[in-house]
Amino acid sequence: MGGAMTALPLVFDAPRRGMPPRHLADLTREEARTAVAELGHPPFRADQLARHFYRGVTDPAQMTDVPAAAREPLAEALLPGLLTVVRHQTADDGRTRKTLWRLHDGALVESVLMRYPGRATVCISSQAGCGMACPFCATGQQGLTRNLSAAEIIGQAVAASAAMANGELGDPGRLSNVVFMGMGEPLANYARVRKTLDALLTPAPHGLGLSQRSVTVSTVGLVPAIRRLTEEGRNVTLAVSLHAPDDELRDTLVPINTRWKVQEVVDAADAYAKRTGRRYSVEYALIRDVNDQPFRADLLGKLLAGRLAHVNLIPLNPTPGSKWDASPLPAQREFVARLRAAGVATTVRDTRGQDIDGACGQLAASDSISVPRVAVATPSVEPPMELGAEGDE
Repeated sequence: MGGAMTALPLVFDAPRRGMPPRHLADLTREEARTAVAELGHPPFRADQLARHFYRGVTDPAQMTDVPAAAREPLAEALLPGLLTVVRHQTADDGRTRKTLWRLHDGALVESVLMRYPGRATVCISSQAGCGMACPFCATGQQGLTRNLSAAEIIGQAVAASAAMANGELGDPGRLSNVVFMGMGEPLANYARVRKTLDALLTPAPHGLGLSQRSVTVSTVGLVPAIRRLTEEGRNVTLAVSLHAPDDELRDTLVPINTRWKVQEVVDAADAYAKRTGRRYSVEYALIRDVNDQPFRADLLGKLLAGRLAHVNLIPLNPTPGSKWDASPLPAQREFVARLRAAGVATTVRDTRGQDIDGACGQLAASDSISVPRVAVATPSVEPPMELGAEGDE
């Protein structure tokens, strides 16, 4: 394979760095009420603070249902600012916005908000960097800085929800979908991602009130964590970043495969689908002359035929220093045709964020301004593009 780079080690345990200050979103409702009481205020003030937080209110002066003398102390103690906007970058005629966030310790993460007719999706990060070391992914090549706290993860979704409500990407609307496909391996930060799911799915005022169907958790294949997610009873959408149907190639493309092989990953996803009754998504980045050969399409079709799975093909988004490139359209069409012939539901992702490095695999959280380059996939759960007539994206 061309463009090989020095392999980074797999990192499961995040470096121990100072975690952010205590935040209301890190606490259960009872913990929050206790914390407020310990500050000398009635416990019900915690519910008021939660209502303001999940509506995206950041200015204590706007919390008019809280006594004026209590606003600043309560906000300082339980609603500290954890995410500071470094910059926004927009694409797709203002319908896509990538935000670079600076955390309390200087770490950087990114999220991407995408507006579609009738819906809006935000792609959020769960770690600063990533320890999974996938060589074709910009985030994976950064290495892992640290896990995000639940409040730092939730805050990205809350900010996106507020941006939609305030009409920052067109007419006012509502956030309808959240995908854990930003920076990091979500299931490597399991406890905090689990807490975030609670917040996303809990009705207002203690959460964003999204449906389980509208939330997608992606993983490269941490089998024990997939099993844990299965056992805990959530019915969110599971997405498995497979990228190769055979262990020989996947050992290189997705190094976690040296720990849990393709069959183990698919079996764990099958168990999740069996319990939830919902099909899982198989993410597959099409890389020219690496994993896009017809015989690999046949292998993937054989692997997934008869399973409750759907394949999302993602023509590769090039990253700095990589010589790997997206598969050409004829190869994409052949791959799709062979999967469908095997009875496997297959789509190819739409294009979003192509000129702001906001597409799948490109998030790198740099202070420097992104240099436009080709990007062809969007980390979303929106209706995917079909490969049809000549000239389709």
